[in-house]
Amino acid sequence: MNKVAILAGMVAGSLLLGTLVVVGGDRMKAPAPEASQAAGTEPAPGLPWQIEARPDGSSRVMGLTLSTGPGASTLADVRRLFGAEVQVAIIAAPGEAGSLEAFVDPAQLGFVSGKLVVTAKLDDATLKGLRERAIKSDFMESATRKYTLAPEDEALALRAPIAALSFIPQARLDVDAILARFGQPARRVKSNGHLEHFLYPDKGLDVILDSEGKELLQYVAPAAFEQLSAPLAASQPPG
Repeated sequence: MNKVAILAGMVAGSLLLGTLVVVGGDRMKAPAPEASQAAGTEPAPGLPWQIEARPDGSSRVMGLTLSTGPGASTLADVRRLFGAEVQVAIIAAPGEAGSLEAFVDPAQLGFVSGKLVVTAKLDDATLKGLRERAIKSDFMESATRKYTLAPEDEALALRAPIAALSFIPQARLDVDAILARFGQPARRVKSNGHLEHFLYPDKGLDVILDSEGKELLQYVAPAAFEQLSAPLAASQPPG
């Protein structure tokens, strides 16, 4: 499954998981300082624009580490951070191994709420075995299926390191909000007539502004930014 299809599957999977909780303003405005964090509570996952890019090409965002080498967070870390209700499943199109994903709905990132889909790294042979032992499968969009893992396979799945994050915020974004929160992008690319990509290779981030739907924030390790930019470049007309 190519990266565009994987990310499409992630978004489609997240949309099955229910209604978002509305938190904060329409433009990701912060609440009053006294309301930002209750006294005595554990630190919340970081806000979507709080990205720590590291010299080794990894990054830290939403309390999770994205890395192309050792040190990446795992799906078990996602469960510890967001709770036992985090769902883990395989999303696969016909004839493909698919991808191992975790779904957080709602994902509370400070005062920002939305849906979070986490894609993990797992080899095709292991994915195939997990899929074959799945206790059920459900159709998502088109012929894509969501496979619910057998209980005995959950421990193996939770050890998988994460490769990408996809966040759909409840609050609507516009150009001004994107630039204010994430800064000036390295490039802005329009696609499909209604999408505009704000590309931040130093952060491993693609912010997608959608005039016909929900905005999408896609994160990878900065060292792996080509995962996001190469499919987009390939879709552009020559010249």
